[in-house]
Amino acid sequence: MRFVIVTGMSGAGKSTALDFLEDSGYYCADNLPVPLIGKFAELVTAPGSEVEKVALGVDVRTGHSFEELGEVLKQLKDSGINYEVLFLESSDEILIKRYKETRRIHPLAAGDRVDAGISREREALKVIKQQADYIFDTSQMLTRELKAELDRIFINNKSYKNLYVTIVSFGFKYGIPIDADLCFDVRFLPNPYYFEELKHKSGNDKEVKDFVMSHKEADTFLDKLEDMLLFLLPNYIIEGKNQLVVAIGCTGGKHRSVTLANALYERMNRHEDYGFKIEHRDIDKDAKRKT
Repeated sequence: MRFVIVTGMSGAGKSTALDFLEDSGYYCADNLPVPLIGKFAELVTAPGSEVEKVALGVDVRTGHSFEELGEVLKQLKDSGINYEVLFLESSDEILIKRYKETRRIHPLAAGDRVDAGISREREALKVIKQQADYIFDTSQMLTRELKAELDRIFINNKSYKNLYVTIVSFGFKYGIPIDADLCFDVRFLPNPYYFEELKHKSGNDKEVKDFVMSHKEADTFLDKLEDMLLFLLPNYIIEGKNQLVVAIGCTGGKHRSVTLANALYERMNRHEDYGFKIEHRDIDKDAKRKT
């Protein structure tokens, strides 16, 4: 029996997670009153039950009874019922944006602003977040990326990567990414833009990649950056960080930064303890501005 409790911030993707798990063969129940969780768990885990996989959605919509969740989970554990807690998280800025786009009312806003409801919810979820087995920060996750991670852990039973690193290339002339945790400037390398045969290509093209990587400083930079990240990542995890954005910038975000972001991704993706994804924020912006 696999018993998964899905909880977290409203707007962070709980419904998407439950829908995916249900489509994958889990018996799902959402917004069950907290006092009934114990009885529900007894029924689905009783001898003779045909249910093998359960996902239970729990959140602050249950009202004051949500405060009893910690005690209910303790009772489950004491009675020998094993469960896992999946906590879905997102930044305040992203949650506010999602609420504005959907025009929904936050369950704890109570006629107040959305950010006030989010603040109350974070406080209410503190205890359950501390008990979580998995924390997904969906601030920068696409729906397909969330589903892929759910599939990897809850369907294919692979190990949980408790830190996800986004490596993003960008152009300084378009501004540093506002969500960058670590930012590196690679404008110390020769610029392919000034070579006519390379100017209209990008770091995804072999010719630009070969040009950038032909300079020994590029490999030295990657060696030092990989070494630093391998030192930092486990320490970030100790401090509770589950999402990291590493930004690599050049002038326009098309040549040097793209090449080195790709190369760093290839190196770091070999380390299976962490999850990595790559983004090129500004790679097409010059072309769009000229049309």
